[in-house]
Amino acid sequence: MDPMLKDAFAQRRALKVISGLNNFDAANVLAVARAAEAGGATFVDIAADADLIRQVKEAISLPVCVSGVDAQVLADAVEAGADLVEIGNFDAFYAQGIRFEAEEVLAITKATRALLPNVTLSVTVPHILALDEQVALAEQLVAAGADIIQTEGGTSSHPISAGTLGLIEKAAPTLAAAHAISRAVDVPVMCASGLSDVTAPMAIAAGAAGIGVGSAINKLNDPLAMVATVRQLVEALDGAVVGIEA
Repeated sequence: MDPMLKDAFAQRRALKVISGLNNFDAANVLAVARAAEAGGATFVDIAADADLIRQVKEAISLPVCVSGVDAQVLADAVEAGADLVEIGNFDAFYAQGIRFEAEEVLAITKATRALLPNVTLSVTVPHILALDEQVALAEQLVAAGADIIQTEGGTSSHPISAGTLGLIEKAAPTLAAAHAISRAVDVPVMCASGLSDVTAPMAIAAGAAGIGVGSAINKLNDPLAMVATVRQLVEALDGAVVGIEA
């Protein structure tokens, strides 16, 4: 694992900025990547496209993760320069009515590890599974070679409140998954999907070693606003770690 990532996970303050699995808009992805670096993020997560990977690698010095659901596509991404890979960011598929069951995620993980035996591998546990099934799958994924487990849940939550309470309601499913899974596996757990600077500290308190944030940043049209949002998240994580250590 990249030393920067390893240290961030050990300190429980890793921040992954996600541009989007299906976001191939180079201008937007580069803006997100530059904002991630300027704001103090740990690494970025982009779509599996060779040209996009090269452009981002040239633009920033942060580790670049590539997301996908096909082992060969992820292997090709590493060939193009990706530093690590992620099986997941399933939200884009749920909208199309496509589900990923435990057996399929485990099979993709085994196939990816076979092609990439020495590359850091993160795997998302689908939130469509019951919580006990998520924990069981996480344990199987680690046994199959996953280095990082990521949680999700934003699309399954339907907040009914406004403001801070609504933000907490939106993050509840992924926070619950992070709490349960982090107690069952001995690899870093990334809490992602529906998080904000309000709920980032809750993710760390729940047991996560870091968070992944996408739409809160990549939907912004102003690069300065992107940087400001990343910095708010970094500060929230730093505050969470200080609070836990105290």
